Amino acid sequence: MAFEEVLPTEEKQFRKKPEWLRVKLPTGKEYAQVRKLVSDHKLHTICESGNCPNMGECWGAGTATFMILGNICTRSCGFCAVATGRPLAVDLNEPMRVAQSVKLMGVKHCVITSVDRDDLKDGGATIWKQTIAEVRKQSPGTTMETLIPDFQGKWENLQQIIEAAPEIVSHNLETVRRLTKQVRIQAKYDRSLEVLKRLKQAGIKTKSGIMLGLGETYDEIKESMQDLRSVGVDILTLGQYLQPTTKHLPVVTYIKPELFEKLKKEGLEMGFRFVESGPLVRSSYHAEKHLFYKIYLTPISIQ
Repeated sequence: MAFEEVLPTEEKQFRKKPEWLRVKLPTGKEYAQVRKLVSDHKLHTICESGNCPNMGECWGAGTATFMILGNICTRSCGFCAVATGRPLAVDLNEPMRVAQSVKLMGVKHCVITSVDRDDLKDGGATIWKQTIAEVRKQSPGTTMETLIPDFQGKWENLQQIIEAAPEIVSHNLETVRRLTKQVRIQAKYDRSLEVLKRLKQAGIKTKSGIMLGLGETYDEIKESMQDLRSVGVDILTLGQYLQPTTKHLPVVTYIKPELFEKLKKEGLEMGFRFVESGPLVRSSYHAEKHLFYKIYLTPISIQ
């Protein structure tokens, strides 16, 4: 069944955002404090760079997802609002600054992601490892989730993440196999699965996400979910793709909340420990829940 079949005629014609995709504008004391902290310490957050619709909710709760290795990506994915181009030199003080900010915010669970740095021999893995270590040093009680790139399949670089051993490592599949070349131009579907497989075989708790509404069918989404389960992924996020600018891929379909609920149920039946599924769900949405979910405490293993 194609998702397109569930769209009302007027939405097919005009592609208007439906009611369930409306969010409140960011406000409040906590939101203002986090914005000031990010600005004062010259930090990059995927919340801002990725135009995340949940920024008001998350920042209002005093949390943010830090983006390391700059804010210019070497890849040009058709869905992503992060700038593409030639990145600046690596900031060797970044691990310290991120760790200081985590400590100042007093967060119990920290989410860190990065741009792709295909220009670097190590893909940025050294800065990744140093950042994780520095956060642990300054905030020993803080747990971490890291949303990592594929390091171009250079497994010695992935090994640095494994050695740093964050509580959760996330790597997004983003879309179904058929659409990967269109959506993630420099990425490979099977390479992403191999990243997740190697992490799981090393004993790491793993997480991945898929965007819906890019023209995939219902059966293709279920196939991708099964592919993620086959490599032992623990946590799955499913959210609605939203076009960040007119230069990015258009939305083909707005998925109704009830279909997200159906996919959540099917994901749990497949064996995922935790499934976040909804129109506004993003990779780090409610990330703290995923670590402490009671069923999730028993790890999934694969051969």
